[in-house]
Amino acid sequence: MNARVALQLSGIERHYGEGDTYLPILKGVDFTLRSGETVALVAPSGTGKSTLLHVAGLLEHPDAGEVAVNGLACNGLSDDRRTAIRRKEIGFVYQFHHLLPEFSALENIMMPQLIAGLPKAEAAERAAALLDYMRIGHRASHRPAELSGGEQQRVAIARAVANAPLVLLADEPTGNLDPETAGYVFEAMEALARQSGLAALIATHNHELASLMDRRVTIEDGKVVELK
Repeated sequence: MNARVALQLSGIERHYGEGDTYLPILKGVDFTLRSGETVALVAPSGTGKSTLLHVAGLLEHPDAGEVAVNGLACNGLSDDRRTAIRRKEIGFVYQFHHLLPEFSALENIMMPQLIAGLPKAEAAERAAALLDYMRIGHRASHRPAELSGGEQQRVAIARAVANAPLVLLADEPTGNLDPETAGYVFEAMEALARQSGLAALIATHNHELASLMDRRVTIEDGKVVELK
């Protein structure tokens, strides 16, 4: 595979507590994610999936090791610089959509673009295109409370990729959805990766959907291990 490396984790360690309460979570994780690649992270609860995603997404500092995004080592950077990289290069999707309830679907997707400095008209045009791509363009003016769970999650995915990030990190994005809706959400994320070169790491308990992705990995004894 010749695609560029979007995300590189090298020797990542993360623990919580000290002394008698010392709890190691990640123990020297090495992991590479390339542009256009979709990788399923399949592991039981409590093994460190969320911690891994938080470290990879520059939301937490590792206790040891290095995180590189698009070839740039991030550990020694200031918090402001890390925030700028996270805002530009990384999109996040969670199990709960975290949409802003007072804004419409279109406005929710526009928000990160406006924060990034995009003109309002351009942000609205891209938001509308993303909603159409997710097959919910007809729901653009609806607020989150007026949308189904699947529609809300599709808006959340569109918002996560609104600024064309290099990396998408998703933590159980279909955990609250029925099987049919979950299948479409996965298909949409895969299609986005293929068409835009997005690199996606998606934590899931759904082995059937995980099997459709390029690779599957798990966490064993604090390290990322490839699954066959």
